[in-house]
Amino acid sequence: MNIHTAAGLDSFIDYIDDGISIVIADMGASSGQVTYDWFDSMFEDVQALGVGFTAIGIVTPDSASVESVLSWAAHLQNRVQYIVVENAITYPADFTYWRETEQAQVFKKALHPVVLSMDFRLPELENPARQHGITLGAIADRKHDVDELRRASLVLRAQSYRRRLFQEIENAKHLLLP
Repeated sequence: MNIHTAAGLDSFIDYIDDGISIVIADMGASSGQVTYDWFDSMFEDVQALGVGFTAIGIVTPDSASVESVLSWAAHLQNRVQYIVVENAITYPADFTYWRETEQAQVFKKALHPVVLSMDFRLPELENPARQHGITLGAIADRKHDVDELRRASLVLRAQSYRRRLFQEIENAKHLLLP
């Protein structure tokens, strides 16, 4: 769907009206302003229908990812609940900007995000998985045909990553399921 129209985000309301209880939208780059405008004009009426919103932000050791989450929060404020995923894209991951800056501390104190950790994935697993479009679950369950991802060590790594990620998601289940 094209969200960059006057009523672009209204289609989510139609899904809810059709009886769907959970809608997940990956808003992607350049969707901030259209989302902020929609929330400013529609939030109260949609909330009156009993609809709740959860914003999921991904932070990495890159300060720009933290700034993006903080920018969304500055606009959405307490109209949504927050999940922030610490995505360790480097080893070791340095989340100093997210964990220690004053702006991030203010956000955490005011809006109480649920913070989840996502492990660094070894490049010899992550890169071919992306290149071949194979999920972590498919690697963990050996349900693919890419030989380099069938090594026992990578299968065990995938199982371990998946297990720990599922444990983290369990901490946010109350925000993700009605």
